[in-house]
Amino acid sequence: MIGVGYWGPNLIRNFSDLDDAQVVACSDLSQERLNKIAKRYPGVKWTTNYEELLRDPDVDAVVVATPVSTHYPIARAALEHGKHVMIEKPLADSAFRSLDLVERAKAAGKILMVDHTFIYTSAVRKMRDLIDSGELGDILYFDSIRVNLGLFQKDINVIWDLAPHDLSIMDYLLRAEPIAVSAIGASHAGNNIANIAYMTLRFPNNVIAHFHVNWLAPVKIRQTLLGCSKKMVVYDDVEPTDKIRVYDKGITVNGGNGSAEKRYQALVGYRTGDVLIPKIDTTEALQRVAQEFVSSIIENRAPLTDGLAGYRVVRILEAAQQSLEANGREVLLQEAVVESLSRS
Repeated sequence: MIGVGYWGPNLIRNFSDLDDAQVVACSDLSQERLNKIAKRYPGVKWTTNYEELLRDPDVDAVVVATPVSTHYPIARAALEHGKHVMIEKPLADSAFRSLDLVERAKAAGKILMVDHTFIYTSAVRKMRDLIDSGELGDILYFDSIRVNLGLFQKDINVIWDLAPHDLSIMDYLLRAEPIAVSAIGASHAGNNIANIAYMTLRFPNNVIAHFHVNWLAPVKIRQTLLGCSKKMVVYDDVEPTDKIRVYDKGITVNGGNGSAEKRYQALVGYRTGDVLIPKIDTTEALQRVAQEFVSSIIENRAPLTDGLAGYRVVRILEAAQQSLEANGREVLLQEAVVESLSRS
């Protein structure tokens, strides 16, 4: 385990609970953090130099939970030393570096996985099941809000910090390639790092996705609306039990004859039905994350959230950053990727 700050201890706990893997060592620059891990897990070796872990022949795989700017160099070094790698979101700080890690892992025959935790929640998996069953109909829009007070980051803005969660959920549910992205934001902490942002993605077939992320909100909101042609879903991650609600609500669109007013009245009809609260299990998402990484190594297969899934999210983040710096100008995803690769 490389990095035992905010997220690392949670990962260590879940990997330690697995029967087919063993946490053997951890690394962090903070001795205080390492002391806490050593006290809780006395059998785990520790070091302030992560390169010692990469040179250790007893280490088969590494998990990286360090600042975003360090993801690429650490993961690249781990792959060069023949280790399987899982990285905390986002995969890297650019589309070029993300794709480079994907290619290096493939060349080395090693597993590369990104910790898109919400893909492994029971709620998001239930939403995917509802889509696959056809019960919801065609997807029309994806709308999410993820706001709270803090934690203000020093090296990345709020889009790079919070949006990867919802972008990964969107990628998993929609399974479609966006055409373009636009983003606007503002900084209120005097450091020119956006702490609030609004981002919009445009897809083929008139599908749209919108994201609101904010470090400066008085309340914690984690809510997603999935609008579909037959039914609609509200996913509230803050809700302790009933996280998913399926609404049999929507509109019907018909043709009409006569005057413009009569045609309009005939065009749209409203449908209101029951509200269903599906039962979902309470398995911790990180338990599934840890098991998926280990199982993909043992079975020599691509994990659910592989390097390409991480790349798809990062390229949207990078395009959103370009739009943010251009005061909201829409950026075509294909052009953004070409520009990123040419700069690198």
